[in-house]
Amino acid sequence: MQKIKSIENGVRLRVQHEDDLWTLAQIVTSKCRVGMMGYRRDQSTGTQESGRAKSADRKPMWIVLDAESNEFQPFTDNLRIHGIIWEAPIDKGSHHTHSVRPRDEIEISWEGGIADSDQQLLDESINDSGKGRVAIAVVESDEILLFEIAQHGMRQVGDTFTLRGGGKREAKSSEVRKAFLNQVAGQVSKAVSHEMPIIICGPGMAREQFESLLKKTGSEHKVLNIATSIGGRAAANEVMREGGADMLLGEFAMANQVRLIEEALVRISTNGAIAYGKRNLEEALQQGAIESLVIEAGLLRSDAFWSEAAALVRAAGGEVIQASADHDAGEQLMGLGGAIGLLRWNLE
Repeated sequence: MQKIKSIENGVRLRVQHEDDLWTLAQIVTSKCRVGMMGYRRDQSTGTQESGRAKSADRKPMWIVLDAESNEFQPFTDNLRIHGIIWEAPIDKGSHHTHSVRPRDEIEISWEGGIADSDQQLLDESINDSGKGRVAIAVVESDEILLFEIAQHGMRQVGDTFTLRGGGKREAKSSEVRKAFLNQVAGQVSKAVSHEMPIIICGPGMAREQFESLLKKTGSEHKVLNIATSIGGRAAANEVMREGGADMLLGEFAMANQVRLIEEALVRISTNGAIAYGKRNLEEALQQGAIESLVIEAGLLRSDAFWSEAAALVRAAGGEVIQASADHDAGEQLMGLGGAIGLLRWNLE
């Protein structure tokens, strides 16, 4: 995200990456006004011809909405903001939808100014500008999974590439495995953008062979090869959790979320300094014990309790991490109620 300028009670931004749309989906609420270029049909341009009305012209214009809601699907390039036209050359008071994509410019203003939690997310998005996505290929001798890692989410790309199954394929000679790896290397090279680095990981030596075959395709991807203790989807999570790929993932918001949530799970299993559940977190807040509050971004905006909790954590010198649920650790966070507090000491 690029900040163009400050405006009264708000900011003008240029959307640079798909990841920026996730941020906008969190901070654009019913308390916002959102302006950007859009199109409306000018009914005054319609005419009658041979007894039929010609379609009115669609004219470009700057449209400011009183926002009501938004729709965003992770890993897409389209955010839809719905609302009522507050300012435009025509159709004031009518419903309209802004479709926001990378390279669009957008102005957002908040009644009374931007909230601290929204400002935090916005600052993170601006600071993360220019950081691309990363692919993780989990390689085993008879199965390969490909994932795309964004600032706030992880998704599997395509189907699982596999040799597993019944019949004669169970023989899986070294020639069959090599042909399989070579075929998938070609498909991965085409499926992953040349600008996107690839982390190759897995528990065996097949990843070394896969890297060699990938390079033979003419791939120009930056490649990092990491051994993991396990295969499958769990291997991708291990890469983010253990920090072996920090040269590529160290500053990713999601990698930080994964590590903190994993630390919280360890503390839960060992009766460590951790709080989760509204009542337990409220007690920790009263004692000023929360060092890091990890909370799903939508939950933080769901009611005043959570926004006040975040403010108390910051006032006590703690940090607030706004997490996404669009990855495995995020789903675990939601299973714990959507918020966890890593504490400075155990509650009595």
